[in-house]
Amino acid sequence: MPASATKSLRVAVLADSDTRWKWGALTAKRLIPSESDDPDIRLDGYLLRGRATPTARQLQEVGVHADSLREVTAVEFLREMEQQSYDILVLSLVGGGVQAMLHGLRSAWAGREKRPVVVTGYVGVVYEKLADGLLLRHGADLVLANSRQDADRFRAVYEGVGADATAVTEVALPFLGGAPYEGEHKPYTVVFAAQPSVPDSRRDRTYLLDRLIQHARKHPEREVLLKLRSKPGEHTTHIEELPYQKLVQGKDVPANFRLVYGHMGDVLDHTDLLVTMSSTAALEALHRRIPTVVLTDLGIREALGNHHFVGSGCLASWDQLDAGHRPAPDADWVARQGVAADGTYATAFDAGRERIAKLLDRPGGLPPLNPYYTPETAPGYLPGILARHHLGPDGVPLPGAPAADKAPGPVRQIVRRAARGAYRHGVQRVAPVIRRMGEL
Repeated sequence: MPASATKSLRVAVLADSDTRWKWGALTAKRLIPSESDDPDIRLDGYLLRGRATPTARQLQEVGVHADSLREVTAVEFLREMEQQSYDILVLSLVGGGVQAMLHGLRSAWAGREKRPVVVTGYVGVVYEKLADGLLLRHGADLVLANSRQDADRFRAVYEGVGADATAVTEVALPFLGGAPYEGEHKPYTVVFAAQPSVPDSRRDRTYLLDRLIQHARKHPEREVLLKLRSKPGEHTTHIEELPYQKLVQGKDVPANFRLVYGHMGDVLDHTDLLVTMSSTAALEALHRRIPTVVLTDLGIREALGNHHFVGSGCLASWDQLDAGHRPAPDADWVARQGVAADGTYATAFDAGRERIAKLLDRPGGLPPLNPYYTPETAPGYLPGILARHHLGPDGVPLPGAPAADKAPGPVRQIVRRAARGAYRHGVQRVAPVIRRMGEL
């Protein structure tokens, strides 16, 4: 019997936003090796302190729970990893954060006989900075790809620079699920899945909002919902400078139009048509066979992310939707995207589970983490990434880094909250004004 089946597993997830906490925690749960039938697996969550650290409301909305959950700095987390003994560690961070943790953990675990299996990946569709993001994640034991297409692309990048590509493991998005779509609801419900940073201009965001309201007026028999990710002042994976809540203020909206929050899965339970620019919600809807449209009104452009859906059969405009268009997704495209609408989702994580089980039972433990970027391969890039997390070029915490041996006092907590509030005010109020002035 493998060692992983003889004891309770301890799993840790480090995340830097509400969306990444959801991805990391659900991924951890799905990757538990099948040989382990212990129902008391312990999951500890760590939230990396920063601009997007989720609020209590956001965590509640995500709906993924852990045995413990606390906020930490990078250095505090590394010191915690020196003292704790986990079996699996999921790094659910931006690329630079993953790279910093890989180097920090390599230093923290130096000389240790046994270390956790380290897992990382992407929250959703990978449509930009493919090489940059992938190489920053290189060095983890598993780099998860959410689809067959991504797995092929990931391996090509690693092999193209001479890096080991064996860590690339094909899985699927961990938050797919829900009942398949079985026909129209009463009332017929159209949902627009908003994104914090796509599109990013006031003109484009106002255009989409106006078209959504116009669709509600043209179809008074329908319920038209604007599904929002966060409330003003909250941050998610991406910065939202122009929340739709503010853009809709003062507009005359019909009675069948409203704003909604909540878990996307709950909203999709009552959705007849999902509309978006390029949100991962499109993949959730396609998994459930819900009619899905990716908008072309603002063009099909890399900056919008909707270029990822070329060939999907889902591209359409508001004019077409107003006229009653119903999209028909391309089966071959869907099959390559990890959507698993064909019923294979139950086995989508088997390869990941098998790989983790083998690594947990590796004789002599695991070798030190070995990222592609080192002070030798990227001397002009890596030190800056590490310094942002108070780490030196060798991954060791720099002098003066935040201490981990004591909880922040009341004054430090107040200063922290004030600083975060000032940052959010700057992002949402001051930065747009400066940009507008620069365009004069």
